[in-house]
Amino acid sequence: MSDNRGNSRGNGRRSSQGSRKSPGNGRRSGKKKRQAGYRLANVNRGLVILIIIAVILGIYSCAVRGDREIVNVDASEPNIDVQLLDVNPYSRPGTQVNQINGIVVHYTANPGSTAQQNRDYFNGLKDSHETEASSNFIVGLDGEIIQCVPTWEMAYASNERNADTVSIECCHPDESGRFTDDTYRSLVQLTAWLCVKFNLTQDDVIRHYDVTGKDCPKYFVENPEEWEIFKENVGKAIEKSSAE
Repeated sequence: MSDNRGNSRGNGRRSSQGSRKSPGNGRRSGKKKRQAGYRLANVNRGLVILIIIAVILGIYSCAVRGDREIVNVDASEPNIDVQLLDVNPYSRPGTQVNQINGIVVHYTANPGSTAQQNRDYFNGLKDSHETEASSNFIVGLDGEIIQCVPTWEMAYASNERNADTVSIECCHPDESGRFTDDTYRSLVQLTAWLCVKFNLTQDDVIRHYDVTGKDCPKYFVENPEEWEIFKENVGKAIEKSSAE
């Protein structure tokens, strides 16, 4: 009997020891689950942070570009102040062009100067003989547009492309060469109107830089993505007029 009780107690202790292993396994299993949970939580937090950063960058990008993404204009003829230059060899030679194949955008490289001042400078070259320079149009800081040379005549603006393009000079407030919103808006409409007038598309609009490699218009040369946005705006203005 005693042997049986001893064996029974002994078996009972072994059984008890074996049963005590289960809580240990449970603790390890719980710890692994908690660690996996921490890792999953960290991954989720990382994803949330990435999403927040993306949203912030998107908002910042829109804030920086302002309304340059979409300019609500069409390709109708803008208000143009016609002040043709006197015919002279230095700024308006009177040479007629046979066909217009492109529109060339320039900047004045004279920060703060107005459209009127630039027009008067071009006209004064007939007396000063300082250089040969002009443009068909000048867009001012407030969006005003002055025409200096008829579109069927050559202006001295775009080197070897003078004979088959219309040139547009744009005023700018500072050294960056970035146009004001008013200048930009008028430039989009004027360019779109000229494209319709001469049966061109936004792909026929180029920078002075594309002809000679000159840093003109500076802001569009140094920020080519802004140039592409500008051409997209011109295209949208053309499409808007076509749909009406």
